[in-house]
Amino acid sequence: MEFKDLCNKAREVLNPRKLSHYAEAGGVASALLTDKGNVYVGVCIDTSCSMGFCAEHAAISSMITAGESRILKIVAIGKNGIMPPCGRCREFISQIHDENFKTEVMISDTKIVTIKELLPCDWKVKG
Repeated sequence: MEFKDLCNKAREVLNPRKLSHYAEAGGVASALLTDKGNVYVGVCIDTSCSMGFCAEHAAISSMITAGESRILKIVAIGKNGIMPPCGRCREFISQIHDENFKTEVMISDTKIVTIKELLPCDWKVKG
């Protein structure tokens, strides 16, 4: 599966909406591809007290619920296009599976990098 296909999957669930006076969802959507060829999607949930989570977390949660943990590719999309993952998401991806440092991440329309490149001084690497 190509990144353009993952972008389309993410766009399908991108749907900004107000959940309550204190929460909104769907302003950012993510799609990921696993080593088993499955695609999982998720959207962000933003709350007034910062207890929400990113779209990448939602997609990863669906993946883990289905019994998988190895991510080959991941992308997040907001109203202005492709977005690189925040630091929390980068670290989360790296800890879900020992090989996820190889995960390809689309960070712009023209650039794809690995989690290792996004975490050059990873605290888990010794020496």
